[in-house]
Amino acid sequence: MANNNENKILNVPHLRFPEFTGEWKKCVLQDVVAFSNGKAHENCVNENGDYVLVNSKFVSTNGQVQKRVTSQLSPLCKSQFVMVMSDLPNGKALAKCYYIEDDHKFTLNQRICSFTAKDRNISRFLMYQINRNKYYMRFDDGINQTNLKKSEVLSCPVFIPSIHEQEKIATMLHLLDERIATQTKIIDKLQSLIKGLVVTHYSTNPHTIKAKIRDLGEAYSTMSMSKEQLTANGNPCIFYGELFTIYGCVIDEVKSKTHIKKEVSTLSRGRDLLFPASTTVDALSLIVPSTLMEKDIILGGDMFAIKISQEYNPLYLSYYFNYIANKRLSKYAKGTTIIHLHYNEIANVVVELPSIEEQGKIIAAIQGYTTKLDIEEALLERILDLKQYLLRQMFI
Repeated sequence: MANNNENKILNVPHLRFPEFTGEWKKCVLQDVVAFSNGKAHENCVNENGDYVLVNSKFVSTNGQVQKRVTSQLSPLCKSQFVMVMSDLPNGKALAKCYYIEDDHKFTLNQRICSFTAKDRNISRFLMYQINRNKYYMRFDDGINQTNLKKSEVLSCPVFIPSIHEQEKIATMLHLLDERIATQTKIIDKLQSLIKGLVVTHYSTNPHTIKAKIRDLGEAYSTMSMSKEQLTANGNPCIFYGELFTIYGCVIDEVKSKTHIKKEVSTLSRGRDLLFPASTTVDALSLIVPSTLMEKDIILGGDMFAIKISQEYNPLYLSYYFNYIANKRLSKYAKGTTIIHLHYNEIANVVVELPSIEEQGKIIAAIQGYTTKLDIEEALLERILDLKQYLLRQMFI
């Protein structure tokens, strides 16, 4: 909100298109949308089904992970938007929204709700305003599963400008989303190219080295650490969850910091291969190790590390485990709700590798592409930061 010359608090955003001056109307979500709940679709799940099931996984991955069904039990229409009403403690899906672009394609699952804008209000504008809104985040106590009630969902405070201003804001943010999608595709293609080069090189070169994983280097465990111990300043650190979300095969720059002292911490030893040791997704997603060449970085959370000996190339091994041996190693992960990978379970697995000279050649060959990938990922990060800034400034 902003102040006028009389220090009266006005219902206007900090950043605004210059042609608009009036105050925004404060109301609750119930005043501007019609609400509908989804339905259970367990009995009609079929990979060849005609309809896409909009569930929490679909929404949380922006439609990338899809499950198909044969019946449209809760049809969704173009220009509606949906929101996840239930999630685990500190989950990333609670109150996350998704905009429906097509008719006759989607059907709504249980524990997801849909909204239809009323009185000519702009659905996309409303979606941007309530997506992961701090009002909904307050229902997550960090201990128990959050299940939003209909009354709680519809009581979210919203601020409504003119229809024309809604359209301009929604259009601009949508164009930014399209740019983000394009940038993501550029990154995906680069990653696919790198993977293809590594896999092709492996399949067309003799595997002259055979060794057990325990022979690759010295394994060690990392200390306990929570996400809450990450800080804006302090000592460089890597939290195990970042192996899934931030880092790829090679860690060129450590992103996070913590106030934990190095003297009481697990520190990287250089030439380390870092494996996450648990996930709630699936076994294959656990086999995403990252190589860290730098020493004395604080390591924490549920992961284990292998300091690779001088006889092997730690950079190559990361690509090998991510792209070639990942399916084989995933068979050693255990668990249902939480899936674990223990070092002792894979220590005796035999790996077959090309010569150290060939390992060096393929790493040198892909270096230009990995540098380009780093540049494109940094650009995506800046675009995402810009979007978050605009969302903070253009809404009340």
